[in-house]
This record gives sequence, C-alpha cells and structure tokens, in this order.
Amino acid sequence: MDPKITALFNDHILTAARQRYAIPAEKILLLDGFESFIYEFERPDGQFILRIGHSDRRSPDLIRGEVDWINYLAGGGTTVARAVLSGAGNLVEPIDDGHGGQFLCTAFVKARGKIAEHEQINERLFLNYGHLLGQMHALAKTYTPSNPAWTRYAWDDPQNNTPDRQLPETEKIIRQKYQTVFDHLRALPRDPDGYGLIHQDAHLANLFVDEDYTLTLFDFDDCVYGHFIYDIAMALFYISMWGKDDVSGFTGRFMPVFLRGYREHNRIDPSWLPELPHFLKLREIDLFAAILFTMGETPEDAWCARFMDGRRAKIENDIAFIQYDWNSLAEYL
Repeated sequence: MDPKITALFNDHILTAARQRYAIPAEKILLLDGFESFIYEFERPDGQFILRIGHSDRRSPDLIRGEVDWINYLAGGGTTVARAVLSGAGNLVEPIDDGHGGQFLCTAFVKARGKIAEHEQINERLFLNYGHLLGQMHALAKTYTPSNPAWTRYAWDDPQNNTPDRQLPETEKIIRQKYQTVFDHLRALPRDPDGYGLIHQDAHLANLFVDEDYTLTLFDFDDCVYGHFIYDIAMALFYISMWGKDDVSGFTGRFMPVFLRGYREHNRIDPSWLPELPHFLKLREIDLFAAILFTMGETPEDAWCARFMDGRRAKIENDIAFIQYDWNSLAEYL
C-alpha cells in the first residue's frame, strides 16, 4: 500500500466507517490488504467485508461503477460477493482524510467457503471456474452502468498501465517488450461478442470455494473494459503454476474442462485462441513490474521469489509463458 495513504489512516477514520455500516466495535477484524484496508465484520444480519480505500487510487464514481457491476452480476445469478448499502443507503461512503482527500468505504457480503486447497484443484473446480467466467461474460454483453459517470475505464487506459508507471526508465529492454505486446493487443477488435467489462484478476486467491465446489468471486477492484479472452488468460496464468515442472501438461488438463463449463453460458470465436500467449505475456510483464516496484528483483515472499526466478531472461528472450498448441482448444469453444 502507498505509504502516504497508510500515514493518513487512523482510528477516527475506522470509527467513522463503523458508524456508517453499524458495525459493533468488538465484531470487526483487520485482514490482509494490498491496496486497501480490509476488515471482516459481523452484524445480526450476517458476516461481511469492509474495504477502505483512498481517492488517490480510485475515484468515488469508479468504485460506484465497480459495485454497480458486481450487483448486476449477482442479480443475474453469478456467484459473486454482493455489495451492501450503508445505513444511509449508499454503495460508497466517503470520509474526509483531513488533507484534501477521502477514504472510500464499501462493504460486501462475505463469500462462502475459503481459498481452494491442494486437493480441490481438480476437474470439478475447473468446470465450475469456467461456468463462473462464462456467466460473467454473458452478462457483460447486456450490462450498462446505472449512471454513465460510473463507467469503468478500458484495459489500455494509463490508469491500468502498471509497467509504464512502475518500470524505471533504465529497464529499456523490458519496456520495449511490453510496448510490443501492448501495441499488438491494443490493435485487436473490440466487438461486443468478444469485449466488455471483465474482472481482470479472477485468479484463485480472489475466489472462495465451498464444500459443494460453488465458486464465489470477489475483489473486482481492477475491473476494466477488456477482451473476454484476457479474463480467460488471467485465470490460466495463475492456475497453471500448479503445474510446476509440467505447465503445458497442466494446461492440457485444465483448459478443455474449463472451456466446457464456459461455453455453457458464453461462446467466443476460436479465432481468439492465438491471442492467449500475448495476453499471458502482458500479465507476465505486468506482474514482473509490480513485484520489482514493490519488493525488488529478489523478494522475500516465497511465491513472488519463485515467479521472479529467471523471469527477466524469459521476458527479454521472448520465451512463451506457456508452450501449447492453442488452436487445439478450438473444439471446446
């Protein structure tokens, strides 16, 4: 989290947030949060999550657009963590930080279940994962923001361009590789059958799975207008790491089952499949830049350290994130 935002936060802000959502002082617990302060809380009407972000990162209208989209998906039957209103009936509660900015509070129903465990990374999860993203993309085709001012930006907007903001100017080769893939993807068509509002970060850490393998998606903070195949690439990018030394083999087990679930709700043209390696590369460089910026090239975090190991050479030498015959998946679409 930006140290400037952390320095502005205090108990008075938290107390004001509790009052807006009628949260008892003894029923709120701080959780881990990367970009915002995240709390779990309990009231007589259930268990919820409180997120407190800052206007320096997202405007109130962008957050209203996020939660409007979430509740549209929930209304359409998608298993997402629905946003709840404050006591005053607002989706977003701004609280002045005393320095010209605002902390922005939103609350959500707590998702059922928990992050998937090793034994749950199986075909049942793969199929329901596809169901979830297929439902979301089908609904994206009919979604219009409740207020035009709440419209989220596109994936190629400067606000979403992490490497451009976070890579130092000295990273000339990585910057050039990023620009090449960025320019290629930016030139792709944006027709309504393949492009709409997407989650952009629908990996397993943003999903809870219950005992019945129902998946509930949350953390829509990064949602943007983008290509549906990008959301699919994002899901594959992270889950493929379970393949460890045989990522291609894991991809061959995951993608056919995932796409079988996906196509029950939404269809995309097979011509999008060759774009998967480009979107995977986009995320690879994006994540490299984010980790380099926040933790350095040799981070202490174990997962990040594994990702960064040899990553620079792979990007600089145009090594595909996953080697796979993408057109072989056409029969599943």
